[in-house]
Amino acid sequence: MSMGKRGFLAIAPALVAVGLLAAPVSGNAATDNARERRDGRDTRQDTRQGGRNEKVDCRQADQKNNSECRQEFRDDKQEGRQEARDIKY
Repeated sequence: MSMGKRGFLAIAPALVAVGLLAAPVSGNAATDNARERRDGRDTRQDTRQGGRNEKVDCRQADQKNNSECRQEFRDDKQEGRQEARDIKY
């Protein structure tokens, strides 16, 4: 057996051990990131749907004109985006 082969065979078990130890750490981090993305996405979707309902209620109640209702809807969506950012970062 050549000296290069022996050297590789000597360190191969160590390389395998390092690879096995590193795999769960990176997998767990990916799971946390995925959960944060999902939570942020759910927050944005909930905010949008709630804002749509409020906009319809605003127009039906004739409390304000359409542009005022639309501006409130935009403000609500922006708040939802900020909440999602707070969840993710």
